[in-house]
Amino acid sequence: MAALFGLVAIASFAAIGAALVSQHAYGMEPCAWCVLQRLIFLAIGLVAVVGLIWRTGSRMVGITTLVLALGGLGAAMWQHFVAARSASCNLTMADRIVGATGLDGLLPDVFSARASCAEAAVTLLGVPYAFWSAAVFVILIMATWRIVRMP
Repeated sequence: MAALFGLVAIASFAAIGAALVSQHAYGMEPCAWCVLQRLIFLAIGLVAVVGLIWRTGSRMVGITTLVLALGGLGAAMWQHFVAARSASCNLTMADRIVGATGLDGLLPDVFSARASCAEAAVTLLGVPYAFWSAAVFVILIMATWRIVRMP
């Protein structure tokens, strides 16, 4: 189980790292839904670290991580199928959630939306960027489902 929590934490933090490289090295500015997914990846990674430390509560931690990953998958799908077709994602649910955390003010280089959803609808190797994020969330869902199902 510890190995799965480690995989979940590493994958979550790596996803944030990849997003930051895309933003700062390649100029792919994030929209509010992109930033919300970063926030979810951060929450998943931190909860997984708790799972590594807190052995007796691993099922509860696994369920929490699973719910977060399902929410992240939903955010990625919403970004691609709904928000990307909108000229603005200002004051959307994603914008309000990220704003409520205050992280956009504390760490603007990481959690500040700088593009509209339509502008942020880019591809990487011909695949929409939101689908890459969704793929990582699916991997996290599979890993956390396995954690939850362990005796």
